[in-house]
Amino acid sequence: MDRRSFFKKTSLIGLGVLTSHFTVWSKSIFSWDNPIHNIPEQKDIDKQWLASLHQRGEKIAYRKSKNELRYIGMPVGGLHTGTVYIGGDGRLWLWQIFNTAYDGEREGIEPKNVQWNNGKELATVRPRDGAAYIEPAIADNLRSIEQGFAISVAVGGKQVVKELRENHWDEIVFEPTYPTCRVTYSSANFPVEVVLTAYSPFIPLDQDNSSLPLTTLHLELRNKINTPVEVSLTGWMENGVFKGRKDLNAVCKISRLLDKAGVKVLNYSCEQIPDSALQAGDYGTMAFTCLDPQAWVHTKLEHWPVTPHSLQSDHNDSVVDFADLQVGAYTVKRVIKPTETSRISYAISWHFNNPHPKLKAHLKDAQNGYWYGAKFNDASAVIDYYLAHRQKLDGETLAWQQTWNDSTLPHWFMDRTFVNIGTLATANTMRFASGRFWGWEGIGACAGTCTHVWQYGQSMGRIFPDIERNLREVTDLGVGFQPETGAIIFRAEYEKRPAIDGQAGVILRFYRDHQMSTDDTFLKRNWPKLKQAIQFVLDQDKNGDGMTDTPMENTLDAVWEGEIGWIVGLCLAAIQAAALMAEEVGDKKFQQICMNYVRKGTENMDKYLFNGEYYIHRPDTIQGRKKLGSYNTCHIDQVYGQAWCFQVDMPRINDREKTLSALKALWKYNFAMDVGPYIKTHLGGRPYALAGEGGMVMNTNPKNEEKAYGDNTTWQLGYFHECMSGFEHQVAAHMMAEGMIDESLVMTRVIHDRYHAAKRNPFNEIECSDHYARAMASYGTFINACGFSYHGPKGQIGFAPKIGSSDFKAPFTTAMGWGTYIQKQQMQGKRVCQLTLNYGALELKEFHLGDAEELSLDSKQITVLQNDKQIALHKVKRQGERLVINFKDKVGLEKDDTLTIRWL
Repeated sequence: MDRRSFFKKTSLIGLGVLTSHFTVWSKSIFSWDNPIHNIPEQKDIDKQWLASLHQRGEKIAYRKSKNELRYIGMPVGGLHTGTVYIGGDGRLWLWQIFNTAYDGEREGIEPKNVQWNNGKELATVRPRDGAAYIEPAIADNLRSIEQGFAISVAVGGKQVVKELRENHWDEIVFEPTYPTCRVTYSSANFPVEVVLTAYSPFIPLDQDNSSLPLTTLHLELRNKINTPVEVSLTGWMENGVFKGRKDLNAVCKISRLLDKAGVKVLNYSCEQIPDSALQAGDYGTMAFTCLDPQAWVHTKLEHWPVTPHSLQSDHNDSVVDFADLQVGAYTVKRVIKPTETSRISYAISWHFNNPHPKLKAHLKDAQNGYWYGAKFNDASAVIDYYLAHRQKLDGETLAWQQTWNDSTLPHWFMDRTFVNIGTLATANTMRFASGRFWGWEGIGACAGTCTHVWQYGQSMGRIFPDIERNLREVTDLGVGFQPETGAIIFRAEYEKRPAIDGQAGVILRFYRDHQMSTDDTFLKRNWPKLKQAIQFVLDQDKNGDGMTDTPMENTLDAVWEGEIGWIVGLCLAAIQAAALMAEEVGDKKFQQICMNYVRKGTENMDKYLFNGEYYIHRPDTIQGRKKLGSYNTCHIDQVYGQAWCFQVDMPRINDREKTLSALKALWKYNFAMDVGPYIKTHLGGRPYALAGEGGMVMNTNPKNEEKAYGDNTTWQLGYFHECMSGFEHQVAAHMMAEGMIDESLVMTRVIHDRYHAAKRNPFNEIECSDHYARAMASYGTFINACGFSYHGPKGQIGFAPKIGSSDFKAPFTTAMGWGTYIQKQQMQGKRVCQLTLNYGALELKEFHLGDAEELSLDSKQITVLQNDKQIALHKVKRQGERLVINFKDKVGLEKDDTLTIRWL
C-alpha cells in the first residue's frame, strides 16, 4: 500500500456521493461537489507581529508552567539508527530501534487510527495520513523502556529525592538547539538546580561519526545556596533486548560489567536464545555507562522509587529470568561548594542489526544488516568507540551547535529551517552494511527513497553531501536505472515506472551534489549514465516545443496529460543544470543541445503557460480535460523549477516579473492565516493544518470554474485541498530568493507555529507518516536568506543576505568545511566581509557578493587578508547583480583561519 490508500479507504473523496447527499446552500455559497473559492485576499496580518518575525528574538524555550512538554520528542540517536526521542522533561522515549516499521504493518511513531471531523463527518485517519497531527503522540504513553535520573540532597535534616521528570519540579525548561537540547530543572525549596544536555554526535560532513547508535546525557548540578551540598545522583537504564517478545521464556537477559578505557560499562544481552529468535528485530545488545570512573554500579536495580543516597555498589553479573525487569544503574556522590557546578555524563548505546524481514526480502542490500552493525560487534563496542574519540565527537558536535546558533537571523527561523534534518536520525532512514543509503517517505510508509519526494529536501545535500552522492550512484544510477532508456525508477526495487518530476529532480540534485564536491571526479565518473537520464527527459517532449508533454507519474500520484507548468519548469531547470554539467565535462555538443532546448522551452513556457497572473496546465490537444489536472487553477509548485535555480546558482528559466506575479498569486489565492473555512468547505484533504492554523493550500480554484480539475476527477484530487509543509517550504524558499521577505517569513512561521510544543511535536513535520522527508525543503529557505552560493570544483563561494544585510552573521557549509560568515556595512561604499572556518578545510578562487552596487571595483580600494597575511587579487568585476573577486592564487583555509575582505 502507499499513501493513496487513505483516499480509497475513506469517504473523503467520494464527490459523487457527496453530491447526492447535499444540495447547494442558499445564495449558492458553495456546494459539496463544487465549493467556491473562499481564501481571503487580504491577510490582515498584524504589523507588530510581522515586524517581530525579522528580529533575532529570544531563544526557543518550552516550559512546564505553560504545559508545553508532553508532546516533545527530539531525536537524540545517530543517523539511520532508529528513533530515540528525548522528551520535554528530559526522559528518553519511543525507542523505535527494534526494526518494526514497515509499509502496511507498523507505520509512523504510534500505530493508531484517530477520528477527525472534516466538516462533514467523522473520518478515520491512519498514521500515514496524519493521525499524529490530529492526536500527537504523548511521551508518557510511549515510554517503553525504563530510564531516568534521580537526585538526592539533604534538606532541613531530611533526605529529599527528586527524579528528573515533570511532576517533581516547580519548573522545567526545554531549550532545543538541534542536534542538542538543554533541559533545566528548578524548584524554589530545593538547593540544587540541574541542567541536562543531550545529543548524539552530529558533525556536518562526517556521516560516519554522526551515525553512531548512541545517546549521551550530560548533567550539571549547581549549588544555589551558600553552604556546601552533598548530592547523590543515580542514572538508570533497562535492558531492552527482546523488548517486544513475550514468547521466549527460555531466554535469559544478561547484564555484564565490562571495563572500557577505565570506565565500567554495563553490556546488556541475552543467553539461551532459540535459533528462531536470532533474526528477530529486537535481538541484539544495549550498553549503558557513567563516564565518572568513581561511579557506583548497580547491575540490577530493584527498589522504586529510586533512592540514590541508600544505594550500594555491586560488581557482579546479573542473570535474571526473561519476565523480570532488568535495570542497571550508576550512582555518583559529590559535595558541591556554594555557587559551584558539578558535571556528570552518561551514555547509552544499542545494536539491533536485523532489518525488518520484508525489507531483507525486497532489498539485497538489507540482507547483511546495517552499516553500524558491520562497524561494531555490539553495543559496548559503540561505547568503547565513543570513549576513545570523545573529545573529537563531543567537541565537534558542540562546535557545530554553536556555529549554527551564532547568527543574526531569528532564533525561530534558524530552528525551523534546520530541525527537519533530524529525519535522518529516525527510523525513516537506513544505511546498510553495503554502504547504501535508503529511506521511506515517512516512517514505515511509501518505500524506495522516492525520487519525487526526496528531491524537495535541501538539507541533506548541504549537511551530509556524501549521503546524497551515495543515493545518486547506488540507487538513482544504480538499482533504479534503466540503461535501455535512461529512465530512473522512482522507487527503485519497489516500482517499475519512472516519475518525470523525480527524474528531473535527480538531475538537479546531481548538479548540487557536484557543487558540494571538492573536484569533478563525482560528475565525470557518472556522466555517461547521467547523460542518458538527461536524454530521457529531453525525449518526453513529443511536439518539440521545449515543454515536456508525455503523460507520466508525478508526486501527486497521478499521470497528467498536457503541458503542466510546474513539470515543464522543473524539467527546464534540470536541462539547464545538464547544460552546465556538460560544459564542465567538455561535452560541448550535448551542452548546445541542452541550451537550445532550454531557450525554446523558457520562451514557450512564459508565452503559453502564463495566463497573465500565474502559470497553468495547458490541456493535451487530443485528451483535453478528460483526466485530472490543475489546468487553470493556482498550483503551489507552478514555479518550482525556478525555485531550484536559486538552490544551485543557475540563470533564470522564467521571467522575473511573471514569476513574481505567480508567487503573489499563490499568496493571494492559496495562503490563509486560518485555513479552517477552506478545509471545511473543500473536502478530501488530509489533516496537516487545522482550523485556526495558517498555511498554503496545494491548489485552489480562484476563478470558480466548474470541473476545474477535469471531467473525471479521481481520488488524487484530495491532495489539492491540503497544506503539506514540504511544498510550503519550497515556496517560502523561493519567495525569500525573489525578495518577498515578509511573505516568506510568514509562511515559515505559520508552519513553525503549527508545530509548537503546546500543540504537537516540534521535531516531527508530518505528511505521509511521521518525519516526512519532503519537509527537509525547509533548509532551502535558510540558503536563500543567506543568498548562499557555492561551487567546490570551481572554488567559488558567495553571499547575498536577504535579512539584515548591513549587520549579518550566519553559518555555511562547503565540501570539506564549515564555519561562519559575517558581513557589516560601515557606511556607504564601506563594507567588511569575513569568513571564519570552524571545521575542516576550504579552497577558494573566487568570492561572490550580492547587493554590492555601491562597492568599488578598484582593487586598490579592496584589502583581502588570510588571518594577517594579505592576499593578492587577480580581477574584480561585476557579473549580473553580483560583484566577483578573483584571487591571484588559490586560497586554502584551515580550521580557525579567517578570510577578511574590506572595502576601504
